[in-house]
Amino acid sequence: MAPAELPDLPDVPEGLGWPIVLGIDPGTLVMGYGAVVVRPEGPRLLAAGVLRAERSIEVPARLGMLRQQLDHVMERLKPSVVVVEHAYSATNVQSALRIGEGRGVALSAATSRGARVVQYQASQAKKTLVGVGSADKERVARMVGLELGLEEPPRPLDVTDALALALTYVHRSRFDDRLG
Repeated sequence: MAPAELPDLPDVPEGLGWPIVLGIDPGTLVMGYGAVVVRPEGPRLLAAGVLRAERSIEVPARLGMLRQQLDHVMERLKPSVVVVEHAYSATNVQSALRIGEGRGVALSAATSRGARVVQYQASQAKKTLVGVGSADKERVARMVGLELGLEEPPRPLDVTDALALALTYVHRSRFDDRLG
């Protein structure tokens, strides 16, 4: 197996002062990630992209490749919270299994770094950001771009799905703080 290509990321200094929330859209070929810095004036994009594994290699090797890349992301970005899309039941059993394997990689990487792990259904993120749990991915992407003050939403949609999870955590934690 060739070594995984590691994404070019900013190196977040220790003791930044603002929390970093990392959202992960799991998969075993493509895994989206998006990190936001939670500043008093609102969340700002820190880094986002996709991690890729080669389709031609066996699933265990793919998972290892993704874990290597995700460990690098977490080492550089130092998230205090990692939000992972919650498991859902798919009509395609193989797809559900693959997503579950990608979730396992994300959950184990997050806990090994000592980050708090939060899980949301995709429909929860859609409802929080757009107001409709069945919103399409393009509509969610546009809202992510607006919330982060970007001229265009990041691409591909795996990235905006990951950022939607991170932003959902930010919204919900602010709401919880107001309640009490």
